[in-house]
Amino acid sequence: MSASVAPAVEQVVDTERYPLSHPGSRAWLDAVETVRADLARDGCSVLSDFIRPTHHDTLREESAAMAPLAHYDAETVNAYNLPGERVEAEFPHDHPARITLRRRNAFVARDRIPAEAIIHRLYTDPHLRRFLAACFGLGEIHELADPLAALVLNVVRPGMDHPWHFDTNEFAVSLLTQAPEAGGVFEYCPGIRTRDEENAADVRAVLNGEGRHLVRSLTLRTGDLQLFRGRFALHRVTPVEGETERHTAIFAYSAKPGVVGSVARTRQLFGRVTETHLAAEGRAVRGDRLLD
Repeated sequence: MSASVAPAVEQVVDTERYPLSHPGSRAWLDAVETVRADLARDGCSVLSDFIRPTHHDTLREESAAMAPLAHYDAETVNAYNLPGERVEAEFPHDHPARITLRRRNAFVARDRIPAEAIIHRLYTDPHLRRFLAACFGLGEIHELADPLAALVLNVVRPGMDHPWHFDTNEFAVSLLTQAPEAGGVFEYCPGIRTRDEENAADVRAVLNGEGRHLVRSLTLRTGDLQLFRGRFALHRVTPVEGETERHTAIFAYSAKPGVVGSVARTRQLFGRVTETHLAAEGRAVRGDRLLD
């Protein structure tokens, strides 16, 4: 086993429960089967204490050091992250895209995350990538080609939240690096839309507060890894309470290589774009025709 590959997995991951460097072993297959069953049933699976408790303080310290680099831009958005002018021009008055929300969370971009940080070492680890691909039932997955959005630290300050939204990627992987004192609950509506159907009526009901029966809640802990089909599940983080920020590393992978975020969406999240984004504009790699 190469020393340049193994450390992130062998040192920080609870490899007794999640033996990532032993693909095909009984324990590895059991872990994959458990995640697949969770995703099929709930659209979400949580690998508790994925990071060994002895490394939780390091996770918190590293994310706290990065958090001040987050780009903040409180703004009015909608669940599909569509520009307002498009919504006004294309959508009927009762479409859920017309329901406005306030986005008050922030992101630290990949190019501001140190290569030696635990979250960066994990994101690039081929053992983790192979395990995640198996969990999602894919032959392989790829790091996002986006130099800013491939790996981010999501920062939610006390009194702030992450409003209802859908993900651009079909699947999402996140690691809670710092839990808040209270609040900051992950809420989601599994399978509220499909690859072929937006199901606007149910989305509108949730956004209006009338669809609580469609909503599930999940309180995550520091060190928990979450696998989630965020493309098809409306989801949010409720307001953070107390004095401690909520920090989450988001690992963005794709089934197809070459995925880069749009110029408009990238500027919205990070306040800037790169030459990579400009070059990729108009040539987006997409897996469906859903709104986002």
